[in-house]
Amino acid sequence: MLFQILSLLLDVAAGLLAGSCLLRLYMQRQRISFSNPIGRFVFALTDWLVLPLRKVLPAVGRWDTASLVGAWLIELAQVTLLWLLLGAAGGAAWLPVAAVFGLLRLAISALTVLVIVGAVLSWVRADSPMVDLVERLCAPILRPFRRLVPLVGGIDLSPLVLLVLLQVAGIVLAGVQASVMA
Repeated sequence: MLFQILSLLLDVAAGLLAGSCLLRLYMQRQRISFSNPIGRFVFALTDWLVLPLRKVLPAVGRWDTASLVGAWLIELAQVTLLWLLLGAAGGAAWLPVAAVFGLLRLAISALTVLVIVGAVLSWVRADSPMVDLVERLCAPILRPFRRLVPLVGGIDLSPLVLLVLLQVAGIVLAGVQASVMA
């Protein structure tokens, strides 16, 4: 029971920090201003890790490698702590690979949440700068699906199609992880 509680707490903390690093990466890629409350929150959570990494990791085009490596390092720390808490014997060579899979699962979960929030906000049409931010984050991801999926009775089903594909990607990722880690 104690391990489950510690695992949950580590998962929440690592998810928040690594997810913030991934959001920072994506917002910079999309050239979205960080002057909004979410941007300031992301900077506050990630500057301690990303800024030192930037000194040794240059950006690749518009991709901030320091944010990506920072997210991976957080996932690696989580996997390592859980491995140590289990008192597992044997080599730890698989830990970096497990961290990659953790980061991919986190990215799928984050995209799922983003698409759901974007869909809900599109129904409500609240007058808030947050709505504009979420729409700007969702638009590039949904654009290819909006080209393929026609409106049905005036309803945009592209978020539903993307959510189904994200769930399929999660299942495939779990299968690949099981075969790689076996």
